[in-house]
Amino acid sequence: MRFEIASDFPEFTTCDCSICRRKNALMVKVHESQFKLLAGAESLTQYQFHTFTATHYFCKVCGIYPFHRKRITPDFFGINVFCLEGFDTTGIPVRATVGAGMP
Repeated sequence: MRFEIASDFPEFTTCDCSICRRKNALMVKVHESQFKLLAGAESLTQYQFHTFTATHYFCKVCGIYPFHRKRITPDFFGINVFCLEGFDTTGIPVRATVGAGMP
């Protein structure tokens, strides 16, 4: 699977909800207009839970979590920056978000 994003990377976020805590991703928020899936759509599968608003995508071949469509802002994706080839996270602030306490 291949995708591209456009972002100035103002910050990364982590989340403490049950799924994000376990996958330990570091995410950047990107508007859907700044995200483009280039290849591999057929390799994606999705997982939804709780309110079934957010959609978490996983690769059916390798199991990696590359991105999710966000619950609170469904026109945005949370991109797992560890899936960006050669990307250096040094110096970008990380903000912890509270997902476990969301109603």
